[in-house]
Order: sequence, then structure tokens, then C-alpha cells
Amino acid sequence: MRVTVFGATGMVGKRIVQLALHKGIEVVAFGRNVETLIDADNRNKLLTAQKGYIFDAKDVAKSIKGSHIVFSVLGGAFDGSDKTRSLGIKNIIGQMEATDIKRIVALGGLGVLNATDDHLLIEAEGYPEEYKPVGMEHLQAFRLLESSSLDWSFFCPPNIIDADETGLYRTSINFPPEPNTYKINAGDLAMAMLDTGLKGDFIKERVGICSKSD
Repeated sequence: MRVTVFGATGMVGKRIVQLALHKGIEVVAFGRNVETLIDADNRNKLLTAQKGYIFDAKDVAKSIKGSHIVFSVLGGAFDGSDKTRSLGIKNIIGQMEATDIKRIVALGGLGVLNATDDHLLIEAEGYPEEYKPVGMEHLQAFRLLESSSLDWSFFCPPNIIDADETGLYRTSINFPPEPNTYKINAGDLAMAMLDTGLKGDFIKERVGICSKSD
């Protein structure tokens, strides 16, 4: 088994890398500063750290070659100005479709889940204005996946806490979990995303997630 992780140095990405390595999975970790992953904890013959630029088609194509699952946990500016999430996922989708790699698990945000059957949370009255720019980037990334030929799962977490996995979280499909604690440990999010990719769960679905306790 071989997987590629885009955004491999972020809170969630680095934990997906670590969890996958612990399972004996071959990992290609992609990022601009990915050398930081090669430390005592991650030094492993199964890990390939590929320095690259998410907007470069050749870099992306090289990183996914031979992989069975792609994980996209791209970050970017909170105001959405750099378009890393939307244009990055567009490039990933294009290269996956060109090489017939089908499975991708990607990270978005809470606003892309449904508020009602007809409206998303980001479209609901009272949705915080400060979250809308990054939320629109997540929404654009989701729309690109939705219109693709890929077998995608799109995680839509609330506030992500920089903490390791506990295994104590709940998931939901297309709507936020109930009850919703509005937070999730980065480790638990990484665990859920990796398990979803490996088990083939939540195909072509948005996934709500939160911790089980306050």
C-alpha cells in the first residue's frame, strides 16, 4: 500500500504521515518545507519526503505515481487570498484523473456541511463573516471534487485542536454531528481520514466530525 499526503507538514498532515507509517504503509509526503518531517520520529524507509509546489502539475504527478490513496490536507491563507485549497485540489484532481488514480480523502471546513436539506451552513443566516473567505475556498474545493470522476470523501471539521488522537470522536454524513462539540483533535481527524481512506468509507460524501467530550 502506498499513499500520498499533500500538506504533509501541517497539524493534520503530519499526523496522517505518522499514523500511516506506524501501520507499515509506504508514504509520499508532499510539501514546500517537507524536509522538516525527516527527524528521529519519522525516519523510516517507508517515507519519501518530496519537496514540491502544489500548483506545479509535474510535481503533483510525480508525487502520486504508484499511490493507491491520496490525502489532501492543504492549508493556506485564512482570507482565502492564495487559493491554495481550491486551485491546489484542482491540480490534484487533474493529475489523478490523468493517471486513473481514483481514491482521495480531502479536508475542508464545517461550513460545507448542510444546515438544512436545501442550504449549507455557510449560506445560513448568522454564519460568521470572518469565516466566509476560507469557507468559500473549502466550498470551491468541494465543488471541484463533486464534479470529478474520483471516489472522494470530504471531511468538514470544526475547530481543530493541535493535540494527538484519543479515538473519542463521532462522525456524520453531510450534516454536522449531534451533539456537536465544535472541536476535534488534529490526531483524531488524521485517524478518521486515514481509516476512511483505507476502509473505503464515505465514498462521494461529506463527513462531519467532532470530539465526543468537551
